[in-house]
Amino acid sequence: MTALPPPSQKKLGLVIDLDTCVGCHACVIACKGWNTQNYGAPLSDRNAYGDSEGTFLNRIHAYEVQPDPTLAEAVPPRLAQTVHFPKSCLHCEDAPCVTVCPTGASYKRAEDGIVLVNEDACMGCGLCAWACPYGAREVDELAGVMKKCTLCVDRIYNETLEEVDRVPACVRTCPAGARHFGDLGDAESDVSKLVAARGGVDLMPEQGTRPVNKYLPPRPKDTLGAPVMEGDEDVLAPFLAPVYAETGDAEPAGFLGWLDRALERI
Repeated sequence: MTALPPPSQKKLGLVIDLDTCVGCHACVIACKGWNTQNYGAPLSDRNAYGDSEGTFLNRIHAYEVQPDPTLAEAVPPRLAQTVHFPKSCLHCEDAPCVTVCPTGASYKRAEDGIVLVNEDACMGCGLCAWACPYGAREVDELAGVMKKCTLCVDRIYNETLEEVDRVPACVRTCPAGARHFGDLGDAESDVSKLVAARGGVDLMPEQGTRPVNKYLPPRPKDTLGAPVMEGDEDVLAPFLAPVYAETGDAEPAGFLGWLDRALERI
């Protein structure tokens, strides 16, 4: 058994906006690239030019979410929507992956709360993966040791990098701005304010692990001017109404009008 350190004042972690994530997998590729070339042993690719089979520290899961039937009388008819759900280590305050480790290889840093694996001490028994309720750890079958998100600890404190690059590779790469990094132990930090403003939540709080990472839930969609939706799933339909439908003009005007005419020529 490995003991957890006293709770740290500094709690570095991620805030992930499920309303903004488009499931492009750019964060997955950036994570794989950075952690293959830098921290620890490379992440394995057993078939690098075939199916994506190997070890990943960050994965995107996609779910089809059905509208709440109890709201059917209060809101216009809605269709199912796809929600993309990024998942990596949540750097829990009460991390069961640490306390279950028989060699002390899994540990939580007292200075900033990051959970790491000492790969030299890991024997690949997999107990930590069994204890993690989020499935956020993967045994690298080629290296024979456990791998997990490090919050790119070799980037965020690397003073040889430009300050703008001292964030996890997934955050630096996300084209949608869905991923945010900072100190969630500081109530005045940008990430803490974002969580407070958007009602950020823990993943599976009933597990009692107190994850540092937070998720921002999808916001209700604006249905103003949206066309009647038909079919099984709403993907872009609400956003494809004629741009002049809301203004009452015969032809689209302004920037949206220019954009509409430009797209028609394609």
